[in-house]
Amino acid sequence: MNKEFAEFLDTLILEDIENPEHPSDFESGHDYAVLILRLPHRGKNGELEVNSLAFLTRQGKCYRYNRDKRDFEAIGTFQDLHRILDETTDRLVREIRQYHVEIDRLEETLYDDHSPRDFMERWITYKKEVSLINRLMFHATLSFELFVHYGKKSKDFDELAYADILEHMTRVRDLSKAAMEKLDNLHDFYRTKVDERMNRNMYWLTIISAIFLPLTLVTGFFGMNTGGLPYTDDPNGTAKVIIVSLILEAVFLVSFLLMMSPRIKRFRRKTPSV
Repeated sequence: MNKEFAEFLDTLILEDIENPEHPSDFESGHDYAVLILRLPHRGKNGELEVNSLAFLTRQGKCYRYNRDKRDFEAIGTFQDLHRILDETTDRLVREIRQYHVEIDRLEETLYDDHSPRDFMERWITYKKEVSLINRLMFHATLSFELFVHYGKKSKDFDELAYADILEHMTRVRDLSKAAMEKLDNLHDFYRTKVDERMNRNMYWLTIISAIFLPLTLVTGFFGMNTGGLPYTDDPNGTAKVIIVSLILEAVFLVSFLLMMSPRIKRFRRKTPSV
């Protein structure tokens, strides 16, 4: 790093600046201030990434830390810094809105009863990413708020312009929290749909078992190796047993369906009269 910066920057602050994993933070010295912002970013492949930015302001001039060169580069005045941060926060707002669009589409598939097979994989991905965005923006918003409070002391600092950036960052934080809550509700609804499907499957299995129950009883009765069974010596015994089985089957099935029909009535919305 240039000796000009190394001379007045505290060693601990330098370590924080050089550490890409350091959370968002704001530190001020005698005549300088350091703003570290760790912000989310969707890469070209669509995966969520974390971008660590570090800025230095001193005597009305602003610098940006270049991690490749491991040194600060001059970017101009507070207006130039505002331009960089404004573009960054605008991108964040667009990206978090895109998350809401994707989550809404996933929600519609549940309402239409056409949920994708990879629903839980998508849900876990969205939940993981918006949770990370919320954590990052929580710390970034607090740090940037301290930076705005510090910048008010400078004559060249446009308080309204930077307040707009702070509002954008707060909006991203709140939208990410809203997305998390929406995902939680979506998961509960999905579990309800899955449980309903399982109950429906169990219902049909019960019906199938009920259909074959009389046949099982009749077959078991005539399968006993004991004397005195009816129709043993009757040449039409098999036909009579079949008729008896069908009658028992019909009586049992009708009784079972009448008993279960009130439980399987579907909801129908009543159309209001005009």
